[in-house]
Amino acid sequence: MGEFVIKMPDVGEGVAEAELVEWHVKPGDPVREDMVLAAVMTDKATVEIPSPVDGVVLWLGAEVGDTVAVKAPLLRIEVAGEGATEAAQTTTTAPPDKAEPVKDKTTEAKTTAPPPARPVAEAKIIKPEKFAERPVAREPAERPLASPAVRLRAQEAGVDLRQVAGTGPAGRITHDDLDQFIARGTQPAAVAPTGLARKTAIEEIKVTGLRRRIAEKMRLASSRIPHITYVEEVDVTDLEDLRATMNAGRKSDQPKLTILPFLMRALVKTIGEQPGVNATFDDDAGVVTRYSAVHIGIATQTPSGLTVPVVRHAEARSIWDVAAELTRLADAARNGTAAREELSGSTITITSLGALGGIVTTPIINHPEVAIVGVNKIMTRPVWDGTQFIPRKIMNLSSSFDHRIVDGWDAAVFVQRIKALLETPALIFIEG
Repeated sequence: MGEFVIKMPDVGEGVAEAELVEWHVKPGDPVREDMVLAAVMTDKATVEIPSPVDGVVLWLGAEVGDTVAVKAPLLRIEVAGEGATEAAQTTTTAPPDKAEPVKDKTTEAKTTAPPPARPVAEAKIIKPEKFAERPVAREPAERPLASPAVRLRAQEAGVDLRQVAGTGPAGRITHDDLDQFIARGTQPAAVAPTGLARKTAIEEIKVTGLRRRIAEKMRLASSRIPHITYVEEVDVTDLEDLRATMNAGRKSDQPKLTILPFLMRALVKTIGEQPGVNATFDDDAGVVTRYSAVHIGIATQTPSGLTVPVVRHAEARSIWDVAAELTRLADAARNGTAAREELSGSTITITSLGALGGIVTTPIINHPEVAIVGVNKIMTRPVWDGTQFIPRKIMNLSSSFDHRIVDGWDAAVFVQRIKALLETPALIFIEG
């Protein structure tokens, strides 16, 4: 018998630590080689940590939400077979009595101490061929074990993983389990009892992973940036006609145009006239940095939460190129394959909730930027043309600015210039 120590791996160049966002095992669970043990997150990218050995989990070195340093002991696995102890000693060092993850500054997370040493005779190893291949019972409130990839597939298919029986180790749900559940079809929900009843359940949810990063960034932006929000109506009737015409004549290898590529090109032209909004502000150093390159962040909702992939050098891209890059980045962000450099470095951001409705929003600036443009719902409204009411497609732009850097007058001029370009879309394509 022997013990194998798994340490936090190097999850990226220049990354010294990562947040533990999910355990797939607990002490006493049998594990197989290549089975996913945990998931960690760094810079909004989630990485799965597999097991290099077969054995039984003895000890976990951190809790979900802890920030763990690279090479810090993460868990210990009891292994069997000749050379197991020697291999463990030569590949890793034994962990200290207590794990030493780098704790989050706002959370006093407790770490489970390793179990006391046991006589070798008491150790039990469950060999791979003896793993149960039958569904494991699960309590109604228990969080099912599944990899992020399985969770994403389930969410896209509208499947509640709590209803899926897992045949993997410790009841872990595999892709095959999900496939079989979908093939059978979901069972009809039980009929709820009639009448009204009091509900007393209380659920506490620890804010971890991407959600905690979003919360920290929103708190920082809201507490440090004095926002001014300017809302203007834009008549996009002609723009929508042009968009429909361009989509009807697009080539097979060209993406379908939404309103965002037109807005991005309008931003590029407007920033050329007002470079002060394409900037970041280091308020600690008191320095504003203006950029000639226009790197547009696009707020994108993903299964894990809000991310901001960045279309770099929008000033050098055609409207079709902008649309293609926008589609590629949004897909990468949603399926978790976006690289770190694709999720950082924006100089101005666009956020859009128009597809969900809503006529006005108050966008929060993506710190340390100084401006954000919000797209709202397009609605057909009666507009007086001087002699009669005619139907026009109207959309509100809700834009926020850092009032320390951008004056209200300049904010209004900026939005009015975007409005003029969108209402006369041919101007977007005129160079110079």
